[in-house]
Order: sequence, then C-alpha cells, then structure tokens
Amino acid sequence: YRDTLIRVFTPPGVLTDIENYFGIDDGKSGLLQTVFICSYMFLAPVFGYLGDRYNRKLIMSVGITFWSAVTLASSYTPKEHFWALLLTRGLVGVGEASYSTIAPTIIADLYVKGKRTNMLSVFYFAIPVGSGLGYIVGSQVGRVTQDWHWALRVTPGLGVIAVLLLIFVVKEPKRGAIEARPEHHLHQTSWLADLRALSTNHSFVLSTLGFTAVAFVTGSLALWAPTFLFRAAVFTGEKEPCVEGNCASSESLLFGIITCVTGILGVASGVQVSRQLRKKTARADPLVCAAGLLLSAPFLYLAIVFAQTSTIATYVFIFLGETFLSMNWAVVADILLYVVVPTRRSTAEALQIVISHLLGDAGSPYMIGVSDSLRKTDSFLWQFRSLQLSLLLCSFVAVVGGGFFLATALFIEKDRHRAENYVPTGEADPATHTCSSTDRQQRR
Repeated sequence: YRDTLIRVFTPPGVLTDIENYFGIDDGKSGLLQTVFICSYMFLAPVFGYLGDRYNRKLIMSVGITFWSAVTLASSYTPKEHFWALLLTRGLVGVGEASYSTIAPTIIADLYVKGKRTNMLSVFYFAIPVGSGLGYIVGSQVGRVTQDWHWALRVTPGLGVIAVLLLIFVVKEPKRGAIEARPEHHLHQTSWLADLRALSTNHSFVLSTLGFTAVAFVTGSLALWAPTFLFRAAVFTGEKEPCVEGNCASSESLLFGIITCVTGILGVASGVQVSRQLRKKTARADPLVCAAGLLLSAPFLYLAIVFAQTSTIATYVFIFLGETFLSMNWAVVADILLYVVVPTRRSTAEALQIVISHLLGDAGSPYMIGVSDSLRKTDSFLWQFRSLQLSLLLCSFVAVVGGGFFLATALFIEKDRHRAENYVPTGEADPATHTCSSTDRQQRR
C-alpha cells in the first residue's frame, strides 16, 4: 500500500517542473490531483460492491497491476498533449479504488478489538509515510536525472512486488469469521438495502463528514505545500526565481521528510491516546479525531502566515499541524469497522471514499489552484501571496471537521452496540433487527 501512495504523490514532488514543461498555470496543474481523485471516487463503489461479494485478493492484484502499467505509460506523455497526462492520472484511480476499499476489510476479518486497532495503525502508516516518500522519490529522482519523467518510472517495479506478495503471502479470510459471525450467518443483502442501513448509521455519516475535512486539508497540502514553500523562499529572498530545471526539489525533500515523520508520530500517538482514553469513556475514538483536527487548525494557520517572515517557524508549524492531522487515519478507520457489520464493510469503505473525496480532496487542489484569480499581477510576489491566501481555507475546514467528530461522539455507543448485536433478516433494514439473548448465547 505504501508503494501505491508513492505513485499518487510522486507528481506533486515535481509539480513546478510539470508546470514549466507543459506551460500550464496553477489551475490546470491542480486538475492533476482532481482528475485522479474523481476517478478513484467514482470507481470506489464498484470495487466496494465487488469486495463484499467476490475474491478480494484477485480484485486487488488486477487493480495494482493495471495501476503500475498506467503509471509507467504516463511518463511518456509528449509536451503537446497535457490532456494525455490528465487521462493517465485518471486511470491511476483504478488501482487506488481497488485497494483502499478492500484492504481494510481483510484486516478487519483477521483481527478484532485492540489488535485490530494496532494492525490498522500499521496499515495506515502507509498514507503519510508513502506520501512523504512520494515527494522524496519524485524530487530527488528528478534532480539526479534532470528529467521529471523519471520520477514516474521508478515505482511501477514496486507495484509488481506488491502483486507478488498479495498472491503468495496474503490469505483470503472469510468475512466476519474472526468475530464468530461468518458471512453465511449474516447473509448478503442488496446494495440498496446496504445503502439504506448505512444512511441511518449516525456515527458512520458524521465520521465520514469529519474525514471529509481531513481529506480536504490533506489534498490541498499534498499538491501545493512544496510549491508554496518554494514561492515563500523566493518571496523572502532565500532563493532566486526559477522557470526551468528541478525548481522545488529541496522543498519537496523537506516536506516529504516532515510528512513521513509526522505521519508515524501522528498515527502512533492517535492510536495510543485512543487506547488510554477508552479506559475512561466509550467515546474515545471520535474525541481523539476531533482533538486532532481542532489542534491542527491553528498550527496550519501559523505555518501559512509565518511563511513570509520565517522559514524555520513555517516548517515547525507544518510539523505540528501535520502531526495532529495524522492522528485521525487509523482511528477513523476503526470507527467504521466497528459500527458497520462485516458484510457491508467494503460498501461502507467505498461510500466513505466517495463522500470524503467528492466534498474533500477532489475539489480542494483545484480550488486552491484557482488562486491565480487573486493575483493583481503575474509577479513572483503575487504568485506567493495568492497561494497563501487560498491555503488559509484549510484551517477553517479543519475546525468544521472537528465539529463533525464531536457530533459523532454523541452516537458512537449506540451504533456500536447495534453493529455488534444484530443479525440481518432478508432485505429488511438489519439495523432494526437485534438478535435475542438466546441467539447471542448460542453464538457464544
């Protein structure tokens, strides 16, 4: 999974070079991430449906193989055909959708309770660590080869390794077997019945909206942070303006390192704080997610504001902001898995992906990129200032997301109890059918 994130975030590591190569502005370069996210978002329900019903290993293997081939093909895009790069970025969404909707459900069917949380934290280390490695690989390979195309050619080989490991190492567990409720006891319901049940699950809906805020902020920073840091260095006089070559390689490298380190710290601290807080309240998980977003907001704001005066302060505040932001990844995934029954988890993962990306990072890179409209002139001063003003939106969205997680805390106990104590009957909404005490005793 870390390999897949490397491929997603390799282009942002060389974004300035891509802009110079194709002669495009911030708005068009923002489309690179938006097109990928839209493809990923619309394909997620398809793979969620398949993942709840068919062999998950096979689906993931085919998806990652296709992704690797498309990534390699994108590196040969001619200068005159920017649309072809957009097309291949869209096709990359196939691999992401096939994997991210299904992999967490396999972990859920292998582990329960505290051990599941630990395994999810290891899995979700891949998001910040893989993203950070994407910036590092992209910027440094581009710098060494003096050609950004090679940044996209070094990772497909890792995809082949990932597929081989999936085929020969990973086992396909029975859905729900580890919870003493295997899939043949739970029964499959129709896709529409699944959607109806999920739409009445308050914890799922509210935590998804909270995660949407995380996606919005993460998507904005993922694409624009290295470019913003480079423009800040030009604004403060630390660097000369650059129109060709590997312009933002040092900023991409530093931001990549920060993303890796803060990802490890954030995910690990989020899981540990949640584990300790669960001893005092059953609402620990959404409270930890809320705290992470609410604490990240002021530090991200300070990082953006201080960029014009102090480079060191900017990196320090980015470090703190990303650490708190990363506290959410494993915890919010665990929330979904224990408030949704096993036979609906892939569908729930897919629905969460659609909503969080549709309202989050599908549009946020482009929204930040249209900061071009705020420029009074096309000077380097206004290139920096317009992007700075646009990025301030991230702090506001983080606060809103924290509010959604606080609301989740109001319903989490009831929804978890429902998920742990019902058995579906036919096509009716299973959320209203709890099993009797006799059924529970027999199951034990």
